[in-house]
Amino acid sequence: MVHAYIQDVPIDEALYRRIIDELGPEPLAGQLLHLCVREPDGRLRYIDVWESEEACARAFEERIHPAVDVAFGGHRPSREPVVHKLDVLHAAGAGLAPAWS
Repeated sequence: MVHAYIQDVPIDEALYRRIIDELGPEPLAGQLLHLCVREPDGRLRYIDVWESEEACARAFEERIHPAVDVAFGGHRPSREPVVHKLDVLHAAGAGLAPAWS
């Protein structure tokens, strides 16, 4: 089942770029879409779509958190930003078989 969420993150663009550099060019298994957008007040917001919640959790454990730890210099905040899950009714797009949830 498709897993999607929005997350406002308390970081600036420079730190975001360091995280992306640490992740490297290899795609994250199970990730269908990642957008990082700048809100009018300057905050960054992630919009993510994954094949499943399990694929998302695996990617965080295996790749994302280690990259964030390095980018933060080993002092990543103890709390994750709040995740606002999206109730996906239908998902379609390049490389994605249309799916109803």
